[in-house]
Amino acid sequence: VLENQDLQDAIKPQKVEFHSLNFNTTLHWQPGWAREARDALYFVQYKVYGQRTWQNKDDCWGIPSHVCDLTHETSDIQEPYYGRVRATLAGVYSNWSLSCRFTPWRETMIGPPVVTVVHSNKSIIVKLQAPHSPYKRKRGSKITMTNYYDLLYQVFIINNLLDEQHRVLVYEGKDKVIKIQDLRPGVSYCIVAKTYVPVLDRSSAYSSRQCTVL
Repeated sequence: VLENQDLQDAIKPQKVEFHSLNFNTTLHWQPGWAREARDALYFVQYKVYGQRTWQNKDDCWGIPSHVCDLTHETSDIQEPYYGRVRATLAGVYSNWSLSCRFTPWRETMIGPPVVTVVHSNKSIIVKLQAPHSPYKRKRGSKITMTNYYDLLYQVFIINNLLDEQHRVLVYEGKDKVIKIQDLRPGVSYCIVAKTYVPVLDRSSAYSSRQCTVL
C-alpha cells in the first residue's frame, strides 16, 4: 500500500497538453504512473498568462475523464493560456501538473477545406469551403477560419489510372471554385485539398477524397 506522499506522486497527472483544431480546444493529460491512478478523479483550472488567480473549470471538476473542453475559455485567440490538472484518490490530492503555454491563434491546427466535386465532359469543377471555427456571429452562423487568417487552398488531383498515391498540385490560391480542364474521359480522378496558412507556414491534413469518372 502506498503511503500518502507516495500516492500523491503516483497519481499526479502526466503530459498535460492543449490540443486544438480550428479553435476547438481541449486539455488532455495522462493518468499518474501507479496502477491505482486508473480510479483517480481530476480537477482542471486555467488562466491567461500573467493573471494571478486560476479559474476552476466547473464541468471538469472531479471528473474521471482525461480530457477537458476549454474552447469557450480560450476564445480570446491572441492570448496565451495555461491549464493545470490535479488528481484525487482515496482522500489524497496530487500536486498540480502544468501545461506549456498555449496561444490559440499561433498553435491551433487548421482543418482541411470541405471539397465538393462536379464533373462535366472533360473538366472537373471543384468547390471549396473553409473550415469553421466554433465561434458564432450574432445571428448564429459559425464564423469561418478565413476570418482569422489569410488562407490559401491547395488542390491536388489523383489520376487513379496512373497511381493512387501520386497527387499532383493543380491549384494554389484563394478561389473557392476551381475548374480543372483537359482531362481524359472514362478515367477515374480523385480530388484532395489542403488549407495552407502562409503567415504560420502551416498546412492542414488532406481533405477526404472526392472521386469522379468523366
